[in-house]
Amino acid sequence: MQDEVMFYTNPQSRGRIARWMLEEVGAPYRTEVLEYGGSMKAPAYLKINPMGKVPAIVHRDQVVTESAAICAYLAEAFPQAGLAPLPEERASYYRWLFFAAGPLEAAIIDFKTFSVEPDAQQQMTVGYGSYAAALDSLSSWLKGHTYVTGERFTAADVYVGAMIVWGMEFGTIEKRIEFIDYAQRATARDAYHRATEKDDALEATA
Repeated sequence: MQDEVMFYTNPQSRGRIARWMLEEVGAPYRTEVLEYGGSMKAPAYLKINPMGKVPAIVHRDQVVTESAAICAYLAEAFPQAGLAPLPEERASYYRWLFFAAGPLEAAIIDFKTFSVEPDAQQQMTVGYGSYAAALDSLSSWLKGHTYVTGERFTAADVYVGAMIVWGMEFGTIEKRIEFIDYAQRATARDAYHRATEKDDALEATA
């Protein structure tokens, strides 16, 4: 099948974001579950992603890695789903998609995972400034917007929504009312529930 997507993942990974996006666009796809320290580092998979990490997709002989890139790619590859940005949405779409994948994730990893808090001088160097500044920026935006680009759900909401949902679940993002309300809207979608059920089933048999 020409439009079939080969999807490499593990249910305990960011692959859950990619699966949510695959379900959103209605793409035909096959799933290959890789094991940490095993098939994820095997030569066959390293040819696809030399980082030895998931998720990754192969579509029309093209490899896409990185969850945010996968979301953006699938939105364009399957335009009938209507999840790519309209011209007037592009600024906020790309701004917050890359903010979540860059400064926000870096702030969470440093501050919450490694307990590293940049001092005033270091904050001038790191892209996120501080953990608090990163959260303040995103929560301020969501306070005035139903979704990332306004009133319409797009692929950016898959990535940003997943970051917020998991962050609040695992305690790496504060449970602010803006985040709670946004997460409820994002996860009310049928595609989110289908993706979650599939990954939960895989995780239960792992």
